[in-house]
Amino acid sequence: MNNEKALTYEVIEVCLLAGKIMLQSGGETYRVEDTMMRIAAAFGIENSHSYVTPTGIIFSAEGDEPTKTKLIRIMTRSTDLKKVAMVNSISRKITSGEVDLQEAFTLLKELDELNVTFPFMVQVGAASIASGCFMIMFMGEWIDFIPAMLTGGLGYFGFLYFHRFIPVKFFSEFLASFIIGLLSVIFVKTGLGQQLDKIIIGSVMTLVPGLLVTNAVRDLMAGHLVSGLSKGAEALLTAFAIGSGIAVVLSFL
Repeated sequence: MNNEKALTYEVIEVCLLAGKIMLQSGGETYRVEDTMMRIAAAFGIENSHSYVTPTGIIFSAEGDEPTKTKLIRIMTRSTDLKKVAMVNSISRKITSGEVDLQEAFTLLKELDELNVTFPFMVQVGAASIASGCFMIMFMGEWIDFIPAMLTGGLGYFGFLYFHRFIPVKFFSEFLASFIIGLLSVIFVKTGLGQQLDKIIIGSVMTLVPGLLVTNAVRDLMAGHLVSGLSKGAEALLTAFAIGSGIAVVLSFL
């Protein structure tokens, strides 16, 4: 009976670890819950329940023994869809019987400690190119392509740099959008840029919380009201921070 109890706790640990990685990496709430319950079922726990919010996960397992429940807190969240896909791959291997409980825990532990994000300057370069392309997409002139690239790249550089020292993401987004607004005005005032609005719009698109909005809508449609509303509120605050940074610059023109 003690072995059964230990095994149940090990399954709960594996499920929570998989859920934590997915939630921290930008996975949808319903996907996290479904993955955890599928993993539990694959290891013989048919009656399991999970409750997921953006800041915590509660998971319980029912059986012959009294129900066992564990809670973990989610302190940091980012966008890393590669990790979400890797957890899904491990989950499929678990359900097909390719890996056992210990192997699954080892794989998930290694994935949790793995840093698969792109290097700092690669992110800045990608944001720079995306900013120029967004500017063109919003009917901007090609003469503003380079100013938009520089503005978007330096703005995103500021966002990543400030986020290292200011753990509150909204302040980092505010300062990054302030940099974008200031550089856009400088480019236009010096004659290096032509359309101020197009340069600003293209540059801030890399800061826009697109994944948050998408996940909020999908969670609301799936019936996860708490997660959907909280993610929607977070997206709204992010949009407010971006708009406030630009507004501060434009108010002095």
